[in-house]
Amino acid sequence: MRQTPIKPADIFNRRTAGCLLHPTSLPAAKLGHCDVPSGNLGRHAHHFLAFLHSAGLNVWQMLPTGPTHSDRSPYQSWSAHAGSPNLICLQQLIDWGWLSAEAIAKHLPVGDCLSFDDMAQLRTIACDEFFRHIETAQGKHIGRDYQRFLKEQAHWLDDFALFLALRKAHGGVSWLDWPEPLRLRDNKALASARQQYQRDIAQAYFEQFAFYSQWQALRQSASEQGVQLFGDIPIFVALDSVDVWAHPDQFMLDQRGQPVSVAGVPPDYFSETGQHWGNPHYRWDTMQADDFAWWRDRLGGQLAQFDLIRIDHFRGLDAYWEIPAGSPDARAGRWVEAPGEALLASLFKHCHNLPIVAENLGLITDSVESLRKRFALPGMLVLQFGFDGNPTNINAPHHFEPVNIVYTGTHDNDTTKGWLDSLTSAERERLAEYLNTLPTPWGLIKTALASVARMAIVPLQDWLELDNTARMNTPGTLDNNWLWRFQWEDLPADLATRIKQDVIRYDRLGQDLPFSDDISPEK
Repeated sequence: MRQTPIKPADIFNRRTAGCLLHPTSLPAAKLGHCDVPSGNLGRHAHHFLAFLHSAGLNVWQMLPTGPTHSDRSPYQSWSAHAGSPNLICLQQLIDWGWLSAEAIAKHLPVGDCLSFDDMAQLRTIACDEFFRHIETAQGKHIGRDYQRFLKEQAHWLDDFALFLALRKAHGGVSWLDWPEPLRLRDNKALASARQQYQRDIAQAYFEQFAFYSQWQALRQSASEQGVQLFGDIPIFVALDSVDVWAHPDQFMLDQRGQPVSVAGVPPDYFSETGQHWGNPHYRWDTMQADDFAWWRDRLGGQLAQFDLIRIDHFRGLDAYWEIPAGSPDARAGRWVEAPGEALLASLFKHCHNLPIVAENLGLITDSVESLRKRFALPGMLVLQFGFDGNPTNINAPHHFEPVNIVYTGTHDNDTTKGWLDSLTSAERERLAEYLNTLPTPWGLIKTALASVARMAIVPLQDWLELDNTARMNTPGTLDNNWLWRFQWEDLPADLATRIKQDVIRYDRLGQDLPFSDDISPEK
């Protein structure tokens, strides 16, 4: 029997425009007299949604929202399911009546700025306040919601909470360095730990419920304002994560739990030794045997948060770079075929027309593109990559395909102004000839909006025409990444009006279009 061809998800049958901004880059409400160290899900996130709506933008793209390691990279998380506690807004919990402002105020430091460690300590105070609140008549309904959350999310939350408690009990070391009964998940040892560390487990439960509650409020607000939330899934998970500890059978590990091989990319133009990421590889044969249950569970959790999702390093679903675990860099690796077609077939079987975007940047083979197109997945086009003088460059606007998403730049690129400032005079001249005008950040934005690509995403830094000091991340470096934040006074008073004028001019208000087979990536 002939299979019905897969078509792109409904959102890609509209001309839309959006903004790339991670919530940590938002302003944040003060807590008492103190500034908090990161943007979060509080009132400024809702204010940003109102800005997007007033600007006619209908997509808010973010980076992964999971709990991060000490480098705060969203792409190395403790969990594929959990939300980052750093995104919890304690002031909003006070406004909701969950916490007492006086109780929090008593524990604020003397200075004006809170550190991430200060925030972690304040969340322990907030946890105690929360449990007192749900025992009161006013808090009973929240208590019922909390119990329902614990039950519905137990399939990942129980392991996650215990994982964090055990990390704390062992001084923050990796689970690979825990005593063997805990490292290898002896049932008796785990049961004993659950009893011993009840307070820390309750802390994790509270934080995840607070994140979940604030996220649901944000998503409801986004829906009411016609804004779709666009999330991001790193293809691999961190070795030091609850995912690997709780599901060792799904990963290429030896009997001690150590990785047999790790992920990365081979040497290329950017690095003579390649990139050695250290993530363990999946045991694809085991995953395939249970119809990819781990992946279906992971994707289901993200679809409960987001309206559409990008899979980072999509090419790893076709073939991945396998580096022997003991190798100091990526040069000893080799390409190994992955069952991406079987995985995607399983995901689409359980959820028709998945709103998935494939991150297909870099050196992409015909095989990778064939896999992407077979499932009608939009890919990514980046203007900063499109003006090298090669007329066949797929990132050049004259080669755009409608179903793909065009970006002026991504979180890994310099800002558009920073990129323009870095061009040689010959490169600027070539770009000016292509655009038939002097290149500016706003000019590149208009080029993206005017293109045939059904979705155009612009980082906030580019809407603000900021230079490279506002760059979010520089791949291959460890310092000064993931730190950029804006303040409302950075936004010109007429910015929303200017954006909306162009959104209307280039027909990107998100109206449904008659479906046509010519937007299929197979064309």
